[in-house]
Amino acid sequence: MILRRLLSLYGLLFFVFVYAPILLVVIYSFNANTLNMMIWDGFTLDWYRQLFGMETSLTQSATFVDSTDQLWGAVRTSLIVALSTSVFSTVCGTALALAVARYRFRLARFYRTLMTLPMIMPDIVLGIALLIFFITIGMNLSMLTIIIGQSTFLISYVFVTVSARLAEVDTSVEEASADLGATPAQTFRKVTLPGIAPGILGGWLLAFIISMDDLVITYFIAGTGNTTLPIHIWGLLRRGIKPEINAIATLMLLFTLVIAAAGLYFRSRRQK
Repeated sequence: MILRRLLSLYGLLFFVFVYAPILLVVIYSFNANTLNMMIWDGFTLDWYRQLFGMETSLTQSATFVDSTDQLWGAVRTSLIVALSTSVFSTVCGTALALAVARYRFRLARFYRTLMTLPMIMPDIVLGIALLIFFITIGMNLSMLTIIIGQSTFLISYVFVTVSARLAEVDTSVEEASADLGATPAQTFRKVTLPGIAPGILGGWLLAFIISMDDLVITYFIAGTGNTTLPIHIWGLLRRGIKPEINAIATLMLLFTLVIAAAGLYFRSRRQK
């Protein structure tokens, strides 16, 4: 009985520790105080109006227009990178998962382990390694280097997600399809692909969200003029914590929740 209460208390404290800071960020994104964001000075939507290009009483037009343009430029760069990286990582990760799961070859277990290494490698180590690699081959840092760099570890996430789904697919159904005269392409399109579709969708969503949130690796391999949203926020934090940062963080949280909810919705429809 005592142990159960201690575990319940531990669980409660854990969720408070994790979610209380996020809740504070959301609450203080509506704070009207322009000097000290931790002192509540009334409710306002001006920080959100500022982000969407509307003049407010809290900002002056010259700095506010420039800051807003930089913000949306960073959002546009992040979306382009995230979409490109997630699609490329999903295609490659799915193909690799199928190869390892369906074909028998030497060192398959070693290859599976090798594919998971980028997931546990420290971001700063991977970022420095990628920077040295691009400099060594004479490749200028640009949006392309960001896409290539992020794909090196996002493929691993897709690989693990799709591999877990493949382990649940009954291979006898694929064998029956082949016995009935279906070609390998037909078997893949009509049997295998529908079975692993939830894993592919989950891997794509995971890669997209991680790409949108990545800071450390992208910071090392981003070229001039290719500032992503996390790098832009980091630059704002270096100049001091401002209330608009809370608004940006809240919008990012909302965007992530919408993407996750959409993924769960489509997955549940697919299972039905």
